[in-house]
Amino acid sequence: MTNDEKIYLFDGKRQILIVDDEMINRELLGNLLKDDYELLFAGDGGEAIDKIKQNKDALSLVLLDLIMPGINGLEVLKQIKNDPQLKNLPVIVLTSDHQSEVESLNIGASDFIPKPYPEKSVIMARINRSIELSEDRMIINATECDPLTELFNREFFYSYAEQFDAHHKSVETDAAVVNIDHFHTINERFGTDYGDMVLRLVASKLLEYNIEAGGIVCRSEADKFLVYCPHGTDFADMLETVSNDVNSRMESNNRIRLRIGVYEKVDRSMPVERRFDRANMACDAVKNGISGNIGIYNSTIHEKELFDEQLIEDFRKAIEDKQFKIYYQPKYNVHGDKPVLTSAEALVRWDHPTLGFISPTVFIPLFESNGLIQTLDNYVWNEAAKQINEWETKYNTSFPVSVNISRVDMYDPQLVETFKSIVEKNGISYDELLLEITESSYTEDADQIIKVVKDLRELGFKIEMDDFGTGYSSLNMISELPIDVLKLDMQFIRQAFSNRKDTKLIEIIIEIAEYLSAAVVAEGVETEEQVSSLKEIGCDIIQGYYFSKPVPPEEFEKFLKEKVNADCR
Repeated sequence: MTNDEKIYLFDGKRQILIVDDEMINRELLGNLLKDDYELLFAGDGGEAIDKIKQNKDALSLVLLDLIMPGINGLEVLKQIKNDPQLKNLPVIVLTSDHQSEVESLNIGASDFIPKPYPEKSVIMARINRSIELSEDRMIINATECDPLTELFNREFFYSYAEQFDAHHKSVETDAAVVNIDHFHTINERFGTDYGDMVLRLVASKLLEYNIEAGGIVCRSEADKFLVYCPHGTDFADMLETVSNDVNSRMESNNRIRLRIGVYEKVDRSMPVERRFDRANMACDAVKNGISGNIGIYNSTIHEKELFDEQLIEDFRKAIEDKQFKIYYQPKYNVHGDKPVLTSAEALVRWDHPTLGFISPTVFIPLFESNGLIQTLDNYVWNEAAKQINEWETKYNTSFPVSVNISRVDMYDPQLVETFKSIVEKNGISYDELLLEITESSYTEDADQIIKVVKDLRELGFKIEMDDFGTGYSSLNMISELPIDVLKLDMQFIRQAFSNRKDTKLIEIIIEIAEYLSAAVVAEGVETEEQVSSLKEIGCDIIQGYYFSKPVPPEEFEKFLKEKVNADCR
């Protein structure tokens, strides 16, 4: 139940406003009801509107005379029902005009009490019934609706979509998913209150548009909205209308961009949730904005869906059969005259028995979206720890390896214990297993993530912030983060050494790292020019194809042998 839907009692009584221009009628009703209700009175329509607005959170019912001078009862009723904050307030009209009874019920009155007034028991029965029905609707609404936007929540939305199908069997329908691009940056830059305001504006305009289009809307999660509507709805016009309306209420530099994915002419034999999965895939297909902001589910996406389903189905056996191979890419310290091997990053590859090698860019996002990533990450962590132990035994040297932690992992309450167990089981030290966490993880729930990271560092783990520069951290936030290494996103390297050859941004990041007493790793380095420039501006460690692509452990050992031989000289 939202704040606007609380039930207020005054000494155990609900509050009623009696509106009538005749004092004798106000007194008559007041005497009948004073023992059971807290009463307010108004002698005309203008006073009634003022008192309703002043007491909107406390009023349980309005008893409204229709025939009054000035603002009459029908006009008061219209104003109540057209006001989003008042529309759910039940109103019983008081009248002797049967034609007005019908008109008032059509406008939104809950019931009517005829004049002259019937006996008290009839009046009480009508009042109690109207209040009870209103409060029941409030409870149902609180259960069905998202408290922030007052749209349907996902569970009830799916149910209403099924009802829509049942009552519109001959109407072809579309399922659509609407997203706000980079919404997390809105929360980060302007605060969650501002972000909530944006969500309410988008929700309100989407609902308004789809009421006219004959569709229904819900807020599924975060900045994701679902729309179920008749086929033929103009989605381009929908996006433009909603975007223009929302942006017109915001400052010019705070404009939002919406994107939408549509599954047209849905297959009604398919569960409602699956229909919106397809729409969501189409929405994800236009996430980068290069191909516009409207995605339509098609045969290409369908083939990808079938492919993804096969990967998900094959996942468990792949773990059991160790089809996932761990490759290692070396990292070199470049401070001295000659680069020195300092550590490696563990990277997973899938050697599928029938599909061959599958790129991690294909299966990792898939597993992140369906919850399998934690199982895969645990597999990688254990394999890497086991490999660290084997190399230490074989070459009598400690050699750190970094592993990636996904955003999903960071919300696992057992994460710290998991890493403790991995280290102890494999007989390695905490500082040999380096933990890479993407910058975007910190921006989603900073307090929670920082607490987990602090617990890991207290044990002795070294923390690397991966993909730095892509998570839109504020400088104030960065100063509070517990990290040992800033790892530059490879896109920074490519941009810095593009035709502009401008490394100023990298220099600024290195200065930030020095302020944080953190080392800087540059990944994706490919040329000698890049190595020389990065070394000159103060980068500590370099990783990339210049030294080596990721290789299997047996091939990686040539780098270890070189290091051991160099250390012995």
